Amino acid sequence: MGPDRLYSVKPMIQCLLLLFSMMIAAAQSPITGEAAVNLPHAASFLVSPDGRNLSVASPEVDWTTGIRKNQWKDLQGKFSFDPATASNVVWTADGRGVAFFRTDKGKTFLYATSSVTGGIEPVCELYTPNAYLAAAGNRISWSRDGKQIAFVGTLEPQPVMQDPLVIDRIQYKTRTEFSDNRRSRIFVVDAKQGSKPKALTSDSRDAHSVAWGVGPEVIYLANPGEDGDANLNYDIYAVNMNSGAVRTVVNSQGVEMEPQVSPDGKWIAYRATTRAITTIDSVAEDAHVWVIPYAGGTPREVNRALDRRCAQLRWMPDSKTVVYLATDRGSVVPYRSNIDSLETTPLHKWRGTAAGLQLTSSGDVYFTFSEPTKPADLFRTTSSGVTTKLTEYGAEVAKQWKLVEPETFRFLSFDQTEVESFLYLPIKTSGKLPLILNIHGGPHSMHGYGFNGSLQYYVSRGYAVLAVNPRGSSGYGQKFADGCINDWGRGDYRDLMLAVDEALRRYPQLDANRMGVMGASYGGYMTNWVITQTDRFRAAIPVASLSNLISFYATSLYQDLIHAEFNGFPWDGDNFKVLWELSPLAHIKNVKTPTLLIHGENDNDVHITQSEEMFTALRHRGVPATFVRYPREGHSFREPKHQLDMLKRVSEWMDEYLKSTQ
Repeated sequence: MGPDRLYSVKPMIQCLLLLFSMMIAAAQSPITGEAAVNLPHAASFLVSPDGRNLSVASPEVDWTTGIRKNQWKDLQGKFSFDPATASNVVWTADGRGVAFFRTDKGKTFLYATSSVTGGIEPVCELYTPNAYLAAAGNRISWSRDGKQIAFVGTLEPQPVMQDPLVIDRIQYKTRTEFSDNRRSRIFVVDAKQGSKPKALTSDSRDAHSVAWGVGPEVIYLANPGEDGDANLNYDIYAVNMNSGAVRTVVNSQGVEMEPQVSPDGKWIAYRATTRAITTIDSVAEDAHVWVIPYAGGTPREVNRALDRRCAQLRWMPDSKTVVYLATDRGSVVPYRSNIDSLETTPLHKWRGTAAGLQLTSSGDVYFTFSEPTKPADLFRTTSSGVTTKLTEYGAEVAKQWKLVEPETFRFLSFDQTEVESFLYLPIKTSGKLPLILNIHGGPHSMHGYGFNGSLQYYVSRGYAVLAVNPRGSSGYGQKFADGCINDWGRGDYRDLMLAVDEALRRYPQLDANRMGVMGASYGGYMTNWVITQTDRFRAAIPVASLSNLISFYATSLYQDLIHAEFNGFPWDGDNFKVLWELSPLAHIKNVKTPTLLIHGENDNDVHITQSEEMFTALRHRGVPATFVRYPREGHSFREPKHQLDMLKRVSEWMDEYLKSTQ
């Protein structure tokens, strides 16, 4: 049940609503590509600790310049600073002071005021290293008395690019560039203009995810290993800003993330994994919520019984309850856990995707929430459990565009594992429908009930779209998430094909002779894999795809993903053989499906050479193939014109090969 279906109405009102909805439907139009990448929605928001000031941002594209900017709107009160130019906004414990970063003309400053009447002033200049840091948390934290600020960054200016470039570390790539080799450090500074920052950590390793502790201590994360690039293993530390003494708060083989000190200073809550090998991206293990006494002791897992992946951890004002987001069967919803009783309950049982948790000093929880036919709106749930929708972006979009709810079905796969699928069907149809199988990335991501403008656009073009959560997807518990480890292209592939079979069986309007397959990242890998295993699809579109798991290991930003997912390094045991057998390129002779490959030129997550290898092999095999390379783009496209161009190219490719019944 979604947030707009919480209240009952009388029969007469129901009739009026039905008539009104019919009038709206008559005015709706099929969604355009421009709208699909530019629908108004609550992209981000900012609320003051007392809840009196509240602003929400919705992105808007200027198609003449191709630039997307957030347009901020005040819903309550007005902030003393411009939210559009502020990032990492953090308030003092009493809510009277605020600090944030602001970048202007290439220079970044820490701004702050420690009193409600004081002007907001630039405290100091800093720089941001470009190194990739997995799961990096808070960059700013106030001292409890509101007089000092701890922050994450560096005082070392951007170095001149080397020529030639000399590389001596494993993690030498960022998402779209080469690392500048500067380290993130923890600094503390007085909250007044012109103060000089004091470094609390060295430049020998990255430190990040800062939280002010009790008294002069500052909490942060760092990797204890000699080579942090080789093994992701964040531990929690506390440094005394006066003496420089460092103590270890949590030391485990897993990865601790997002440390948060309780309001009463007695506890530290954090998210963590427990396995010895954890990759910097596409993590198989679900992170859970833990607490430990501030002074140290035995960590306690507060939501073990939930068996779901968790994120965005926050303390309630009572210091007895933590609130966070968790994935659950295609939804992302807020949960709360009591740290004493370990009782864990959802704040809501809605079907959709929540994001951006923020809490006020009264315990009100703010978050955005989207549904399949409604882009994200802003919601508030009070400490007494009353929920209010604060924006109406979803309703306005629904008035203008014809959007569809997915039909959900579950089936038992080849080994009796239950698999969930979501089928989007065009609103008005005549005759058989062409079908697109859309495969999510990850592999430990998931399809679900959040808004997806791209899928709505394909449906508006007359396609049925099948979105499947095969084994390996998150949201179904740890055993299910582990289902594709060391098994890419096997069990997960069978889940996908059986989902197609089940959809064809349940929905006779689907045309088994006019099917396409597409996906991005791991979904791109699986798209390449599918067309090497079967010729039942008439068109394929792998986006940011993998084709050769051996060369992927050597070229990816995720230099640790292969040995986390495939039982060790490529040279361990018979892994080279396994990796090649599970590479689409090894089976290229089987491909007959016309293929459109799409990739960003600056993609370091999956290097563009993966698409190059696949494209070259397809053309030499005589398979119709086109390769589209987007300049300046990384793993996910940021430029609106590129997003729009890709949407239209995808639909045109599918039109060419699926719209004909021949």
